[in-house]
Amino acid sequence: MNKKIKTTLLLLAVLIILNFLSTSFFKRFDLTKDKRYSLSETTSVLVEKINKPLIVNVYLEGDFPSEFQRLQIETRQFLEELKSQNSAIRFRFVNPDGIGEELIKNGMSASRLTVEEDGKLSETIIFPWAEIFYGKKKQIVSLLSNTNTSSQESQLETAISSLEYSFANAIHLVTEKKKKSIAILAGNGELEDIKMYSLLSELRKKYHLAKFTLDSAQNNPVKTTQDLKKFDLSIIAKPTEKFTDKEKLVLDQFIINGGKTLWMIDNLNADTDSLYNEGRMMAFRRDLNLTDLLFSYGVRINNKLVQDIYASKLTLAAGNSGNQPKFESFDWFYHPLVGANPNHPITKNILPVRFRFTTQIDTIQKDIKKTPLLVSSVTSKLSGVPKIIQLKEITREPLQKEYTANNQLLAVLLEGNFHSAYESRTKPFETSNFKSISEANKMVVIADGDIGRNQILKGKPYDLAVDKWTQQRFGNKDFLLNTIDYLLDDNGLINLRNKSIKLQILDKKRAYKEKTFWQFLNSIVPISLLALFGFVFNFWRKRKYR
Repeated sequence: MNKKIKTTLLLLAVLIILNFLSTSFFKRFDLTKDKRYSLSETTSVLVEKINKPLIVNVYLEGDFPSEFQRLQIETRQFLEELKSQNSAIRFRFVNPDGIGEELIKNGMSASRLTVEEDGKLSETIIFPWAEIFYGKKKQIVSLLSNTNTSSQESQLETAISSLEYSFANAIHLVTEKKKKSIAILAGNGELEDIKMYSLLSELRKKYHLAKFTLDSAQNNPVKTTQDLKKFDLSIIAKPTEKFTDKEKLVLDQFIINGGKTLWMIDNLNADTDSLYNEGRMMAFRRDLNLTDLLFSYGVRINNKLVQDIYASKLTLAAGNSGNQPKFESFDWFYHPLVGANPNHPITKNILPVRFRFTTQIDTIQKDIKKTPLLVSSVTSKLSGVPKIIQLKEITREPLQKEYTANNQLLAVLLEGNFHSAYESRTKPFETSNFKSISEANKMVVIADGDIGRNQILKGKPYDLAVDKWTQQRFGNKDFLLNTIDYLLDDNGLINLRNKSIKLQILDKKRAYKEKTFWQFLNSIVPISLLALFGFVFNFWRKRKYR
């Protein structure tokens, strides 16, 4: 009896000790091959900085397709991982039924999904969004971005892979104390604000934007240089007027002193108004006086016009239907539809990008890392300028033998220590703070000024990601936003976009075809095995104790 009591007491003592250890020490183990439940160091650092309640509302609750229940489960598990690292993070899943209009007003659009069940197709609407609240700040998180995927399953896989980046980026935005600043350069015929509204309105949510005119460089270049250095990044969007040497030195010293730059340069003058009104136009070289500046950084934008069989469409009036004009859309090979580098965080999983009357880029042998971001297809064609472009070309079938120029570089990322273009040259003005070589810096050069130009519909700016005539979606906005995020990213957040997760997706056709077999296997077989075990056990027991 005493032995039994001692054993019981020992067991109780062991249980109490184990319970104490389990509450005092906590450790989660990620046994998945792709480490999908392991947070990156970047995310962990962000989460540790949260010092007051951070509330997350996820609108993935309710009756929706089984595939997207997977997105719900993965989102919940990811948020549980965040909460395990910082108890100040709280989350809940909210059913969007009845609050759809309110969500749409707050920028969270609905997604229409095609659902296949028992061989039948149907449609359902979900709100794949989350909201993060931190003090007085709020940020929305898209859980199902528009991506270049061939199927709904691939889209789901991409969405789950992007969970960490989406939430980490949103947490960074609500917890950062000071926003970075972007200068929108003006004074050299750059794009008007209304034509960049779609891009700028999105950037304004994350960064401080300000118009910066280089005109003052003519009278007071030293002060202009110092003023521009206060910005973290400059955007040069389709300048059409020649840069003076003083303006170039101001830009050069901004870059050499660590300023990031996004160049969107049109080396061709192509007046599309003439094309629509007169049926023809002349494309000719535009001299911006930037060749030597870009050459010193490792690139040269050429004057060869790029055409591509893979192109976006141009919509034209084609008669009337009743009293209403009738429109038709045709492939327009002067507007290449460009594929993105799948291995870089800027361009991973984005839709093809639309270019309009673009030229190509050459890279120069300099000690600068050059990463191609956007490249035309192998079925490209190069044309010299000046060149007369006629609208009637739109009806001609392309000759395959003419489109053999292979891939042409249209956008490139440059990273490294840049040398000043005025390192060994006479300077247009004297400055005591002249610097000849930069610290590690980066810039992106794009051979098309219209890549960030949104269309105008009834006097109002249209979404840069959508064509107003065909409703075709493009990756222009995502590409530019990712580019700017990458250039200004000091925390390595943008690199989280490279995270990949491989899901085991159910084969619906096979499941529907073999439905009866698997129902039989999962219901009858277990019962049969259980009955067989009971029979054998009873037979053995009777025989043993007979």
